[in-house]
Amino acid sequence: MELILIAFIKIVVVLLVILTTVANLVYAERKISASIQNRIGPNRVGPWGLLQAPADVLKLFMKEDIVPASANAFVHTLAPVISLTVAMTTFAVIPFGDTITLFGREIKLQIADVNIGVLYILAMTSMGVYGVTLSGWASNNKYSLLGGLRSAAQMISYELSMGLSVVGVIMVAGTLQLDKVVAMQSGFAWNAFLTPIGFITFVVASFAETNRLPFDLPEAEPELVGGYHTEYSGMKFGTFFLAEYANMITSSALIVTLFLGGWQVPFLELCGLSPLWTSIAQIASFALKTCAVIFFYMWVRWTIPRFRYDQLMNLGWKVMLPVSLLNIGVTGAWLLLWGR
Repeated sequence: MELILIAFIKIVVVLLVILTTVANLVYAERKISASIQNRIGPNRVGPWGLLQAPADVLKLFMKEDIVPASANAFVHTLAPVISLTVAMTTFAVIPFGDTITLFGREIKLQIADVNIGVLYILAMTSMGVYGVTLSGWASNNKYSLLGGLRSAAQMISYELSMGLSVVGVIMVAGTLQLDKVVAMQSGFAWNAFLTPIGFITFVVASFAETNRLPFDLPEAEPELVGGYHTEYSGMKFGTFFLAEYANMITSSALIVTLFLGGWQVPFLELCGLSPLWTSIAQIASFALKTCAVIFFYMWVRWTIPRFRYDQLMNLGWKVMLPVSLLNIGVTGAWLLLWGR
């Protein structure tokens, strides 16, 4: 019973952190984009525009929920729920720290410590395509359908490269358990340095999986009027919006876990901190690294233009897939000749 209670508290805390962070990321992205484009950004609602995000959420709650008369109402409602559920549950196996001792009990800073964490992540991300594809089909709108089909083709194409790029990490770590993958990256033995080809491939594939620019072909406002969520309004549209940012948080946390040392702080043990402060430093390290990757997501969005659809497919099948296979070969040869 105690273990169930601890797991429930972890889930509630992580969900609250993700939902709060999403609201702040909307504000952060608008300010970052404004800085990149040499303009001011939100500055009217509240001091420095800080209340802009709560105002947007309130607006979405107040908007009318419109369902097209010819749409499949049940699937139309189910699709955004699938997208958000996948985005939230993927975070369950990501360790955001080692352990922390509270009230005389050592608590592992991970919701679910499963020995196939990497496979769980890949399985859940592959489920995300259903939410987007079903929303496009259920809307009974040609623009929405094209957006859904684009998303299906894009996500399936880049899931192959993403999965293969992780194989190098598994070969180096010798385990599918994410907390052990983090543990073997102590010091500066980060997988980003050990398998740089896999790191770059995984980051590019993550952009495609989260439908962020320059891979936002499923939405593509100029030609698809919003793509798969053209026929969505109110909180259903807000759910897709929430799922996109939650996916960005989860993918950033996964990049940090697999390639950037996770919660590891190089040579922290030399500082002589107490166990509690050590745990806090590890959580802060994980949060800062994740925020840095999220900032990179936003930086790229407002810097690089969108690919054409043929460029997207060519990059996925003719460049990313061969490079990810090359990464496996190079990593295998390196382990065979020199070991880790």
